[in-house]
Formats: sequence, structure tokens, C-alpha cells
Amino acid sequence: MKSTVETLSPTRVKLAIEVPFDELKPSLQKAYREIGAQVQVPGFRRGKIPSAVIDQRVGRGAVLNEAVQEAIPQQILAAVREHDVKTLGRPEVEITEFGDNEPLKFTAEVDVRPEITVPDLKTISVTVPAVEIGDNEIDEQINGLRERFATLKTVERPAAEGDYVQLDLKATVDGVEVPGGSATNISHEVGSKQLLPGLDEVLVGLVAGADAQFTTQLVGGDFAGRDADVEVTVRSVKDKQLPEIDDDFAQMASEFDTLDELKGDLRERLTKVKKVEQIYAARDEALKQLVETADIPAPEGVVKDEVEGRKQAMTDQLERIGATLQDYLTSEDKTEEQIDEELTEAAQEGVRIQLLLDTIADAEDVQVSDDEFGHEIVHRAQRAQMQPQQYYDQLVQSGAAAAVFGDVRRGKALASVMEQVEMKDSEGTVLTLDDLRAASEDEHAGHNH
Repeated sequence: MKSTVETLSPTRVKLAIEVPFDELKPSLQKAYREIGAQVQVPGFRRGKIPSAVIDQRVGRGAVLNEAVQEAIPQQILAAVREHDVKTLGRPEVEITEFGDNEPLKFTAEVDVRPEITVPDLKTISVTVPAVEIGDNEIDEQINGLRERFATLKTVERPAAEGDYVQLDLKATVDGVEVPGGSATNISHEVGSKQLLPGLDEVLVGLVAGADAQFTTQLVGGDFAGRDADVEVTVRSVKDKQLPEIDDDFAQMASEFDTLDELKGDLRERLTKVKKVEQIYAARDEALKQLVETADIPAPEGVVKDEVEGRKQAMTDQLERIGATLQDYLTSEDKTEEQIDEELTEAAQEGVRIQLLLDTIADAEDVQVSDDEFGHEIVHRAQRAQMQPQQYYDQLVQSGAAAAVFGDVRRGKALASVMEQVEMKDSEGTVLTLDDLRAASEDEHAGHNH
């Protein structure tokens, strides 16, 4: 094999590779074996078919094609090793010349890791806003609690917005009852728009025992898109009563005896949550500065693959809730070009950060222990609701284990970045990784009781 390498850009090279026909012979034999095991020829045992017969039956061209497909990745690997090219992502291959008994000539364009000079981490300094908790934020939390402890009291008056009513519904189309269009004694908050369009409007002003009719357009079922006549009967009207905000409320809604103690606890919890957010903001700012200072290019092939992956994930997610990408674009009032642009920007940023962290991990010789890798596998298996061994086996089969290993290594490099750069808030308080660890642990402890 002969190969040359040409640099197309700081992040892309083109390998030109020539393989003498003799070197393709092992791949050719393998191709005959594999095709021979799949075809049936009367008079020959499967897998024992002479190559001349396969040439007649399947065609020599098909066998050559199979051999070439098998040989190309191996030849690229050999050329990459020979020229010490640090590849990223998948190569784009183009066969330039090939015939029977002739050398195979092809080119492979592939993204490579650019040479990156990381600035001295100790020279990077970031400032983020100090954590502030407004009284209105505490009030919001209290109001949320208050809603949870609200009671419903039956009232003898017409229903108003915000009331809860017990009601019966019966929907018909041209006098035929709609399957699933009837319900008895269901509770509904007036004005919440949770049930049929048009219902909330007729409920306002109705008293217990009253009924009303309205027309609504059906969205699902056999009569989808048709207008249905709906009869609604109100059984009772209930007024939502919120508890007074005082010490009694604190005792009912929490483990505290006084409202002040409850507010103090809420302030403390909110502060912890915001502290975690604050340190993450500092981390993002530090990475942004480093990526800009190191002037890291984003390899186009890797970015393209990443965008395709993200778009596919988005489409899958939408499909699970029964929507299409088109529905999403309409609801967000965006064009597909705009979405592609947003995904490309996010992917470029993500790829640049990965390259930065890989470079730092190499420079600091970051190692990942079996324990750390195992811990990450267990964590991901839990999230995917799978057994760790089963999850790991799947990773190995799909060839994604190395990517997870890379993620763990980058995570350690990121921790090292956060320990070395200067992070502080607008009041001059220094932020550290220890703050994050403490706040996160408290968060977990706080959720458990």
C-alpha cells in the first residue's frame, strides 16, 4: 500500500491510497467465503461452492465490490497510523480507480484533531452575578404550598372562574352518542381549558342542577373534525379556599412551628439551588473564554454528524408525542433553516469544548480508573432503567463504550479546569468546585427527608 496525506484545512485531511491487487487477495477470499455461505447452488454444499461458480451465479463484480468494502477501512487505518493522523468522525471515501487485477486507488477525506494551544488556565478569570433571593421568590414558593393545601367548599351560587364544579357530559353527533364522549361526576376547574373547547364559557354563571348545551369540534376518535352537540349538567359548585398564611399554616405545610422558620428554610433551599446554577454559569463562561482564546476551529464533518444526530433525536422525541417536525416548526414559528442553524451553532460549540477538554486531558495526562468508568456505566444504566451489565454489553456491541470513556475523561479535565481558573461573583466572593459539591450533596440530602 502507498499513501499520501494532504491537509485541506486545520481540521480536515485527504488521504490518497493505492493498494496493489495482490494485497486485496485476503479480502477477496473472505468475500467468496461470505457470499458462498449465502447462496444455494444445486449440486454443491452450502459454503463449498467453487469461486468460478460464484462468479457465474453472482458475478465477479459483486465479489470484488464486497472485497473492496471490506478492505477500505483496514487500509485507511493503516494509512492513518503511518502518517500519525489524529482522526475524528467518519471518513468520506471516493474510489478513483479500480478494475479486476488492477490496483485499487481511492481517497478518504476525514476530520482531524486540530493543533490546539491552550492558554495558561490560571490566567483565565470569570465573574458571574452574586446570588440574590428576592422576597417575591419566597412568596412564590409559599403560594405554591398554599395551593397544595387548598380546600374545596360547596357553595350555593353561580359558578365563576376558578371554581371547581362536578359535572356530567354527553356528546352527540347528529343524535348519535360519541364513543367516549360521555362522563359522569367529573371534577373540573372553571377556566382551566382542561376539557372540551367551549365548555368553560358556558359554565360561568351556572348553578348546581342547571344544564346547558354547546357545540364543540372533536379532535380524536371516529368523529374527528366533526361538530358535536354537548349537553353539560352541573351537579355542584365548589369554591377553592386557600389557607391563611400564618404560623398555623407553617405547622400544617411543613415541619416548622412558625412562618418565619418556614420562610428561612425556603430561602436557604433556594440559595443552594441558585449557588449550583451560579457555579455552572461560571463554568460555562470559563469554557467560552478558553475556546475563544485558544481559537479552536470546529471540524465540519463531525459537526455535520452531530447536527444530524441531534435532529434525529428531536424528530424521534416529537414522534413519541405524536407530532412531526413540521408541527414543531409551526408552533415555534421557525423555518427548518433556522432550526438547522441553531443546531449547527450548538453542535459547533459542543465540538469545540470537547476538543478543548481532550487537549487538556492529554496535556495533564488525565487517567480514568475502572472504578470511575464503572460508576458512570451504573449511573447511565439507572437513567436508562436497565441492568448495568446489560447496558454495558449494548454499549460494547454498538461501539459506543469508547465515547462514554471519553466523556468521563473530559469530565475529569473539566473539574481540573474549574480548579485552576479564577471564578468569582460580582461581590468578589471566590467560587470553587467544593461549593458545588457541598451544595449538590445538600440538595440530595434535602430531597430525601
